[in-house]
Amino acid sequence: MPPDPYTASRIFTVETGNRWMELGEREPEAKMLFGEFWHQGELCILFADTNAGKTVLAVQIASNIARAKQTGPFACDAKPEKVLYVDFELTAAQFHQRYSHPEGDHRFPANFFRAQFNPENGGTGNFNSDDDLLIAGLEYKIRQVCATVLVIDNITCLRGGTESAAVALRLMNNLKSLKADHKLSILVLAHTPKRRNPARPLSADDLHGSKLLINFADSAFAIGKSTTDAGLCYLKQIKQRNTQQIYGEDNVALCRISKAPLSAKKPGNFLHFDFEGYDAEQPHILMAGRHGYNRSLADHQLLATQVAALSAEGLSQRQIALQLNIGLGTVNKLLHRDNGQEKDDIACTAGTHTPAASPVGDAPNGLDNIPRQLRQETGAAATLCNGASYTPEHEAIVTGARANDPP
Repeated sequence: MPPDPYTASRIFTVETGNRWMELGEREPEAKMLFGEFWHQGELCILFADTNAGKTVLAVQIASNIARAKQTGPFACDAKPEKVLYVDFELTAAQFHQRYSHPEGDHRFPANFFRAQFNPENGGTGNFNSDDDLLIAGLEYKIRQVCATVLVIDNITCLRGGTESAAVALRLMNNLKSLKADHKLSILVLAHTPKRRNPARPLSADDLHGSKLLINFADSAFAIGKSTTDAGLCYLKQIKQRNTQQIYGEDNVALCRISKAPLSAKKPGNFLHFDFEGYDAEQPHILMAGRHGYNRSLADHQLLATQVAALSAEGLSQRQIALQLNIGLGTVNKLLHRDNGQEKDDIACTAGTHTPAASPVGDAPNGLDNIPRQLRQETGAAATLCNGASYTPEHEAIVTGARANDPP
């Protein structure tokens, strides 16, 4: 039997648009918890690759919220909040190691509470699934410590797999119910896919699991690893509702994990992020190359400059390749790109186009891009990269230039 409509009469609240404007004006302003990345009352997702520093940053943010202290250059406008950090990742010993020093351990604020998962103490009850049991346990601890901020590290432990839309929808509904019932601000940590394209800027598609996860979130931001420096990372806004996008592709926040003393009077006993300024995202990601993602954009541009300089000095392509310890094809491609030519391939106006062999650096008349086995049985003229016609005379020149090449 379908449910009686009268029993569900209060599921929706209907008012005029003007009335909603009046109600919205009465709502308190959502204050910043971590700058423009995370505001009060939001369900926010922080995602990154493994070992990118998600836990380090989350503990730093949670500790500062409990003190009403800004994290780096990112403001915290709220008053001191009671924070419950649910840790599915670290053991007590691992947590201690991160925040200890021979001269003295770090002292967390009294408003910072950490919960550690004890699967052996799950007990029995009338629960439909383990997920329901976890949500019930979270709700009990939220009430026990009167928390107003909840951090979950990480989302993988709250579901069997967010690849399923149904599972993701159920999880997000549970978290939104927790947020509404207890007036919480929630930060959830998550991963990126294992085979993420490293040449693509970070986006909502890089959150592992169903797209419903980020669709139902109020905000999201990510940590990316820079390719210019092994220890350098950057923060990027992915989704926002209470603010404009401040930290997008053209302005990411650069940071680095450190255990340096926070002040002259304190030992280095707090693992944290140091923030080093701002930059565009593009120079810090890998560039797609012919044989994989093996060179950053900055390195590629530097290499192109070096190749052009050596070519201007009169060195052949083979000599440049030996001096820079790179492939002959790479030298040829960089030189042709600088000259405004196409990449090292030949467009045939008729007949079969076979893949180009390794180019010859000293072939005259710009013929170093002609495939060794270009067929002329059809009698149709092929077109060189520079627009000239391919003739039998060219064949003779190329054959002579390649006489010493292996078959």
